[in-house]
Amino acid sequence: MISNKIGFAMGVLKNGLVDFLSENRVNPNLITFTGLTINFFAAASLAYGHNWLAGILMIFAGAFDILDGAVARKSGRVSSFGAFFDSVIDRYSDLILYIGLITYYARIGAFGTVILTSVASMGSILVSYTRARAENVIESCKVGFWERPERIVLLIIAALSNRLDRALWILAIFANITVIHRMVYTWIQTTGEYEESTSDRKLLTTFFKIAFKDFKRETWQYDLYCIAVLLVMFGDKLISYIF
Repeated sequence: MISNKIGFAMGVLKNGLVDFLSENRVNPNLITFTGLTINFFAAASLAYGHNWLAGILMIFAGAFDILDGAVARKSGRVSSFGAFFDSVIDRYSDLILYIGLITYYARIGAFGTVILTSVASMGSILVSYTRARAENVIESCKVGFWERPERIVLLIIAALSNRLDRALWILAIFANITVIHRMVYTWIQTTGEYEESTSDRKLLTTFFKIAFKDFKRETWQYDLYCIAVLLVMFGDKLISYIF
């Protein structure tokens, strides 16, 4: 699978960096905070329309976000506070990027896109919130495609290709669909409606299970979903190139 090969290559690089940082006793919380700092400059770049620079900075910030937890585990510094701190900083990192975009679109008078960006940011934050809240009442709620890595990668691709408006439409629609997915999943898990409900409700819950079918990373279904997203982003360029 494409995602499997990419994951393997990234894993080799990641392991080398984790070993280096662990051997030098770098504090994982410092790595987390460094990622936030880089995202601050990425947001400032977005606010002034320097999208390519913002994309590069987001790549570096994402690298720090990947490394912090791995370094904590490798160096034996895993803690409850560290996990909490990482989660809070992730939310700040997400929001600061959207604030940068909102600032840019407000500066150029694109108020419709300001609203679109606000809806996208709302969905992005609620994807994380619904999982955190659901896992207070059920064992796990990792369903849905648009988790944080997918959202950040899409924003990076969009910034580097100067197609942020399309990415915002995708996030505004599908991040919020992921929120609904997690709400429905939690409803089914907590109420047992699927097993005990009437035929009408069984039909409804069956529909949700099919409509919100979840595919794990590094599967062909996941790769197909990624290709579909890229076609939405760049389909017009592909068509013009072919014809």
